[in-house]
Formats: sequence, structure tokens, C-alpha cells
Amino acid sequence: MSTPDDAAIIAALRGVTTATLTTVLLKKGLRNVWIRGAFPLRQGSSRVAGRAFTVRFIPAREDLATPASWSSPTSTRAAIEDMPAGCIAVVDANGVKDAGFWGDILCARMATRGVAALVSDGVVRDVAGVLATGLAIWAAGVAAPPSVAGLTFVDWQQPIGCGGVAIFPDDVIVADQDGAVVIPAALVAEVTALAVDQERLEEWIMGEVQAGVPLPGLYPPNSEHKARFDAAQKTRPD
Repeated sequence: MSTPDDAAIIAALRGVTTATLTTVLLKKGLRNVWIRGAFPLRQGSSRVAGRAFTVRFIPAREDLATPASWSSPTSTRAAIEDMPAGCIAVVDANGVKDAGFWGDILCARMATRGVAALVSDGVVRDVAGVLATGLAIWAAGVAAPPSVAGLTFVDWQQPIGCGGVAIFPDDVIVADQDGAVVIPAALVAEVTALAVDQERLEEWIMGEVQAGVPLPGLYPPNSEHKARFDAAQKTRPD
């Protein structure tokens, strides 16, 4: 369940680029946070942020990956019914690009449940219908065959690997036009504060660049420019 503090953090992260987040996380020693293969299915998608709800597939095995499995109590359908409003579903699809792990009906149900977005290293199917649901999606593309042609559904809310990145339930995902990034749950508050500060600094630096200030000593700022930035922040309207 989200808290007021959590809601404030998620709202703040919607104003922070994934580029800034990767830099902040790099300074914290985390280099592998950008989910490979997950790009916005719809260009111009707004930035999204939310707690990760993880979904796990493994490579297809013929006795398990069958259309009958869609009616199992352990199925993608059941997983969707557990997704809370505001979460970001992160699907470990093993990077498989010739079987669509998700289609339009599943996306429509997620949209009605208030899921913020779907992020995966795999591909979706029924793309026209998927886009019509309005659900924000970051994925590796589209393919017509169903999931069972290449994947076996396993479970949800387990640690997963998506796009070569380790993701745990309740980590935070931020996704924009540059892709999707994970923030470990234990670091979310600290990273958010640092990232918001970094965005403000870079906004100020951009203004200085547009005013003709040379880059050396400005980006990154030396003590003189840092003092100028700090002074500017004191007069900044909140």
C-alpha cells in the first residue's frame, strides 16, 4: 500500500529524467540499472514512475506452454488481478522477440485497474488494440505469435531479471523517451532527493549555457559557479 511520502516521491520522480537517474545511481555505485530493450511503444509517451510489480516467464517448455495454461490459477490473467493501481508491471520475457508475451485484452484489463505502465524486454502482440487501450508500454517491439510459442509463464512478485537488470518487487521504475530505469527500494528516498537537486542544477546550467557561458568550470560547476547557483536557488519560487 502506498503512503503519502511514497506518493510524493513518485510525483517527484515524474519530473526527473532517466538520464539524470542513471548518473545519480552511478555515483552511488550502481551501473546496471537501465533495462535493455525497453523503449516506448508510443512515441511521445509521458514519463511514468511507480513501484515495480514483477512478472516472470522462462523459456517455453512444450508440456507447460500451452493455450490451456491461460486458464490456470497461476497465469498471466491471475497476475493482472493482483496488480495494484499505480504500479508498473515489469515483465521478464527473456528478451524473446518472436512471441508476444501480452496482448490487447490483457492490456485493457490493466488499464481499467489503473496500472501506470507495462515495461518489458520482450514484445507485445495485437499492437493496434494494445495502443488503443491507452496503457503506457515500454517494450522491445511487436510480434504476432502468442506467448506460449516461446515462453512459459511462471509466477509474479518474485525477483526477476529484465533486460539484464535485477528487479525486485517494490523497487521503483521510472520510464521516459530514453528507456526505463530501476531504483532499488532501499535507495528510493535518497536517490529521489539527489536527482531533484541535480535536475535543478542542470536547469540552471542550461540557462547559463544559453546565455553564452563557457562549459569549463560550469559543467560540472566549480566553487564559483556553485556559489552562483546556490544564490539563484535562494530567490527561486517554489
